[in-house]
Amino acid sequence: MTSKTGFTDRDQEFFQRELDGFLPDRIYDAHAHIWDEAWAPFTLGPELKTAGINEYDQAIAEIHGGRPTETLFLSFAMPEHRERVGAANAWTAAQIKDRPACRGHFFITPEDDPEWVRDEVRRLGLHGLKCYHSFSASKPTWEASIPDYLPESLVKVAGEEGWTITLHMVKSRAVADPDNLHWIQHYCRTYPGMQLILAHSARGFQPSHNLEGLGQLAGIDNLWFDTSANCEPIAHQAIMRLIGPDRLMYGSDLPVSHARGRSLGAGDSFLWLYEDTPVWGEKHLQVHPLLVGLEHLRSLKWACWSERLSDSRVEDVFWNNAARLFKLD
Repeated sequence: MTSKTGFTDRDQEFFQRELDGFLPDRIYDAHAHIWDEAWAPFTLGPELKTAGINEYDQAIAEIHGGRPTETLFLSFAMPEHRERVGAANAWTAAQIKDRPACRGHFFITPEDDPEWVRDEVRRLGLHGLKCYHSFSASKPTWEASIPDYLPESLVKVAGEEGWTITLHMVKSRAVADPDNLHWIQHYCRTYPGMQLILAHSARGFQPSHNLEGLGQLAGIDNLWFDTSANCEPIAHQAIMRLIGPDRLMYGSDLPVSHARGRSLGAGDSFLWLYEDTPVWGEKHLQVHPLLVGLEHLRSLKWACWSERLSDSRVEDVFWNNAARLFKLD
């Protein structure tokens, strides 16, 4: 049996065997998306092209075993739909208006006027900023410097307002890249009122980059990490060991959580294996790809086990750290 979000009986069996005994009783998802097809080309499962908070609730309950979940939702749009960014931000705000424990990040572009952003975030009742490299004028955008898509003028406003910022850094070596390290250090130390969240466990899809670079970010009090969709246990372990488990927050990255496959470090980079990648038949074996969200949760389980985290520390990763950052009652 397959749900409309793509969750199958095989996924359910895996969850009960691998994850049900590991996950705490409540979860804060510190990185997820809801969207309308008018401004984001996502799908949830085989057919859902628009996913609001109700669709999110159904999908996330599947991979969390029905545990109560609150969320930081990140607005999102594509460069070809710049004129719809405002609608995306307003839609996200409307979706969470009756969920006081949920938070929302306002999607910005590099051209946005800082004072306009300040006024809009306040007006909509959102809580911080989300940027994305695809809006950078640099080409290719995958090698953009952080200020190309997160200008310092907007970080300054976030510092004055006490906002959080979710940053999906790019460049081929992620947090091991000297330019990325420079701007992360500069932004955090110059604007201590701003809280910076490095998405995807510092984009450590190649964990060696985390092992190489994270030590240079130790001791920065306004730096945080979400684990979103990273399926490499050592990426999470590096944060726990070099920065501290009190700075790491779980994030599903829905709808990526409901694609099939996983991220995989390889060489000095990484690749994504998806359901249609021709790798799942190997000699006498037939491997059935799981939902990314389940692979990701298993990677966190292995990381917590390897770092010998106590139950209370695991609860920190899945709830308490986010509750502290987002000032939940």
